[in-house]
Amino acid sequence: MSIFESIPQIKYEGPKSKNPLAFKYYDPDKVIMGKKMSEHLPFAMAWWHNLCAEGTDMFGRGVANKSFGCEYGTMEHAKAKVDAGFEFMQKLGIKYFCFHDVDIVPEADDIKETNRRLDEITDYILEKMNETGIKCLWGTANMFSNPRFCNGAGSSNSAEVFAFACAQVKKALELTVKLGGRGYVFWGGREGYETLINTDVKFEQDNIARLMKMAVEYGRKIGFTGDFYIEPKPKEPMKHQYDFDAATAIGFLKAHGLDKDFKMNIEANHATLAGHTFEHDLRISAINGMLGSIDANQGDYLLGWDTDEFPFDVYSATMCMYEVLKAGGLTGGFNFDAKNRRPSYTYEDMFIGFILGMDTFALGLMKAAELIEDGRVDEFKAQRYSSYYNTEIGKKILSDNATLEEISAYAEGLGKASLPGSGKQEYLEGVINQILFN
Repeated sequence: MSIFESIPQIKYEGPKSKNPLAFKYYDPDKVIMGKKMSEHLPFAMAWWHNLCAEGTDMFGRGVANKSFGCEYGTMEHAKAKVDAGFEFMQKLGIKYFCFHDVDIVPEADDIKETNRRLDEITDYILEKMNETGIKCLWGTANMFSNPRFCNGAGSSNSAEVFAFACAQVKKALELTVKLGGRGYVFWGGREGYETLINTDVKFEQDNIARLMKMAVEYGRKIGFTGDFYIEPKPKEPMKHQYDFDAATAIGFLKAHGLDKDFKMNIEANHATLAGHTFEHDLRISAINGMLGSIDANQGDYLLGWDTDEFPFDVYSATMCMYEVLKAGGLTGGFNFDAKNRRPSYTYEDMFIGFILGMDTFALGLMKAAELIEDGRVDEFKAQRYSSYYNTEIGKKILSDNATLEEISAYAEGLGKASLPGSGKQEYLEGVINQILFN
């Protein structure tokens, strides 16, 4: 039985199409820089937003009906979400999904019953995967919704709560392996603090690292060969999250010897909440060899919380794809951790949101490729640092054999320093605009 019977198969119709249920820019077979667009952009559906989120906010209950014809909180409803999700992905041509444990089943009071339900539903999901060829991009555990995690999971002040976090991670890892997931994500939903007055920061961070180390050891033991990811987020729900941004998370991983197994899962909205651009956190991850996967969304610059909007900012998407192409691609994919706005509550709106996001990143991919092929930005950057490669003193500095005394003596011999070369920011921004809008 079709859940989205009124929605046709979504096809590419080109930029002149006015059909709301058609792609304008996402053409999966179009070749960009030697690869199909679908290979550059392995899109994934976020189970939690697309199949669970009803538009609830702190001021009102949900407006979207995600019952899919079944009673909420039942295993029949869990199976209906599977049916809806796979039909949805097939109609959009999406090849991957991502999940939390309690997205896919109603959580029971007893964790053993929750695990039984998880076994049952993943058997059903596996059947659908085998029928359709759709795959799991990554799995994770929701360790922030249940009241027991009010003070965090790995960072909890309670050893009992820490044990429950371990149990959830263990099961979520088993499910990820069962479903063939390419990655496993730690999103520190409440791994942070509200006030330093009652918080032992070192103790909590060390405990988070202990949980992650146990997860890596167990994951490898049961055959998980993919990447573990940290998804940085600066605030909300906690005032200060320990995984504030890419640089902070990478520093944490290196300090605790976890950097060989972990990469970053960068979310656009989280980067901007940290006061960065999306491309900043991508660049920081890439130069550390830790750019793994992306949560494709955007936030509202006028709001100070995680709005998880479907991406429509082509400039941001272009700069994102520039970083991804320059880094050689992702080991993960592009997960639409995005939800419709509260007044957009119909089934059709669900599809239109994904069409918007997929088209935005397709357009960003094409423009980023043009930017690279144009060459002016990369040529300027190379020229800007050329004094290090084309002068004796520059080569000496880069050799790592220079001493402070001899470099200082060189400066004294110059007498007066000249200004560095112009940064030409306005010129480069004009180049980008020319490529975007030509």
